[in-house]
Amino acid sequence: MQVDKETYLLLLLSDANLPTGSFVASAGLESTAAHALFHVPATPPGSDTLAFLRNSVDTYARSTLPFARDAHRVTTAYASGEMTELDEALQALSRLDALYDASTLNHVARRASCAQGAALLTLYARGFTRPPFLMLKTPTTYLPLLDERENRAGALVAALKLRVRRGDSNAPGHLPICWGVLAGALGLTVDRGAYIHLFLHARGVLSAAIRMNALGPYAAQQLLLHAVKHMVDDALTSTAHVVSGALQDEIDPEHAEDRLPATTWPLGDLLAARHDLLHSRIFNS
Repeated sequence: MQVDKETYLLLLLSDANLPTGSFVASAGLESTAAHALFHVPATPPGSDTLAFLRNSVDTYARSTLPFARDAHRVTTAYASGEMTELDEALQALSRLDALYDASTLNHVARRASCAQGAALLTLYARGFTRPPFLMLKTPTTYLPLLDERENRAGALVAALKLRVRRGDSNAPGHLPICWGVLAGALGLTVDRGAYIHLFLHARGVLSAAIRMNALGPYAAQQLLLHAVKHMVDDALTSTAHVVSGALQDEIDPEHAEDRLPATTWPLGDLLAARHDLLHSRIFNS
């Protein structure tokens, strides 16, 4: 049996050992638990984590996935040659980055997003580019040389990474934009890229719950199998029509509220913003 490239990439991206920077983030779970909104005696074990997870997945999908999808499309367009100029692609990504930065009022989430975004660009440069010794054709190694698409994708990631590391004001390097660039550079479809991104967000929340001792590892696996799939599927379906608004020339004002990103869980956003006020912390967010 042969596995297609996209399926193999999904296996690599879903590896828990992949250094994406998510290990230090809880997506507001730690702050929510610290504000006494967890461990209610009358509820079954794990139900508080499940309620948080459902709200977190819904608001993350609505507020973040439109930016990841648009960044993915920009990267795919440049890598395929449909968008010819590197500066044009970087400017489009800068508009997405700037709009996401402006719309993320939670300073804790903004800080974590930038840290994880930079980690993703480093991951592509160090973990997904082809090593030099595999580019050499020898009698015992017959591997295809880098094609034009890989060259263009690598150039875009390198240029964006340089801007982020330089601290350019128009390139904060937020997580959804950098994820879209990573997924597009690897050649995933937009839908697959969005799916794995939302799944990794949900898994990250459950991983944080385990380290906080709010949930056991077996219970987390049960939720991943029996609850997370439906959450992710529903969230993706309900936000498929939503766009970032940074690259679209005109959006009908009558339908703008339904088509643009939004936070669907304000309470969670407020609690996450209080993370820095906690007396002791395990996570950065």
